[in-house]
Amino acid sequence: MEYRRTAVIKLDVPQDADASLRETVGQFKHCANTASEWCWHGSGDGYHVTSKAKAERALYDQLRDETNLTANLVQKGVRRAVEAVKSGVARLKRGERTSQPYFSADSAVYDKRSATFHRDHVSLSTVNGRVECDYTLPDDPERHPRTYLEDEDYEFRMANLQRRDGEWFLHASMRKIEADDPELDTEHRTVLGVDLGVNNIAVASTGTFWSADEFNHWRREYEKRRGSLQQHGTRAAHEAIEGVGRKEYGRFEIYLHGVANELIEEAVEYGCSHIVFEDLTHIRENIPQATWQHVWAFRRLFQYVEYKAAEHGVEAVQVLPNHTSQRCSTCGCTHEDNRDGEHFECLKCGYQNHADYNAAKNIGFRYLRRRQNAADGGAPVDVALNRGMLNVSGEYAPPATTDGVRKT
Repeated sequence: MEYRRTAVIKLDVPQDADASLRETVGQFKHCANTASEWCWHGSGDGYHVTSKAKAERALYDQLRDETNLTANLVQKGVRRAVEAVKSGVARLKRGERTSQPYFSADSAVYDKRSATFHRDHVSLSTVNGRVECDYTLPDDPERHPRTYLEDEDYEFRMANLQRRDGEWFLHASMRKIEADDPELDTEHRTVLGVDLGVNNIAVASTGTFWSADEFNHWRREYEKRRGSLQQHGTRAAHEAIEGVGRKEYGRFEIYLHGVANELIEEAVEYGCSHIVFEDLTHIRENIPQATWQHVWAFRRLFQYVEYKAAEHGVEAVQVLPNHTSQRCSTCGCTHEDNRDGEHFECLKCGYQNHADYNAAKNIGFRYLRRRQNAADGGAPVDVALNRGMLNVSGEYAPPATTDGVRKT
């Protein structure tokens, strides 16, 4: 069983760090209010924007230029605005009066990438680099928040930094999981298989595709910019190349976070206990057409899914990818001629579908087999499909055709 708590921690902020934190939350508010203005009035089509991905794509470069915040804090500012706009739109739909959200409180949102949480202090990213602040805690160990901070079973997830009456506070979300929960090892499990690729950054065994068109477009654009700047060979050009690299990294981070979030939503929707990826150790050999940016993206995507999924009680795992692209997920026939580019047609049973979708099912099936063959026998496991489930005996509902595949 999982327990979530919020610990309100007063911070002892050094004098030189106070100014950096105030400037940081000021720029964070600028991001949130800029995004709120854009989302509330729409992107030119007259409709409120409630898509985080759309808002981030439209505003990221602008806000990185206008602030000194890290990519993560810019992203969090935009997302705070989108959530507020969503709430406002919901009120409008109920016939209630409301207006564009405006953020005036001195606060900012931190997660484990922009903050390092310790038991007695925290390290926070600011516009002037990292600052460290000690916690001001009560002497009584039985009083909050010491009860959570001194319990190693509680872990930090994220936090809201707030400034009130000249004092700084950390509203930290903490989580505790009871390891002796009897359902943890005995419940029926369903897994989500995920195939990675150059044309589709990810394909799930449920039939959902995450196209790599946007990723590949910006990869080519940033390569052109670097190539053009490299021809100048000046110091200014070198500094500009570094700036292009930072923007590229930040844009790709936003894109991959979006894919990771949607993969986890897919797993939660289908009640999956595991999200199964192919082993990334030799990914360059397995996907020879992948660039270094693709390889980096595959590894970063798994990292994002791994830590984000844990918050939902879902585990990200890897399995060996041997022949998953050549094996028929229907009859098990494995032959290199089964696959022709993105088309899969089994030489034995005639099953046809998108090759990446077929591979995603095989990746999930491989983990299913591995768990079933474990020493303890494992718990019952299925692979989530877009219709029905695939179990270890190969029993499942008829698979969807390519026409039934949903692309995002």
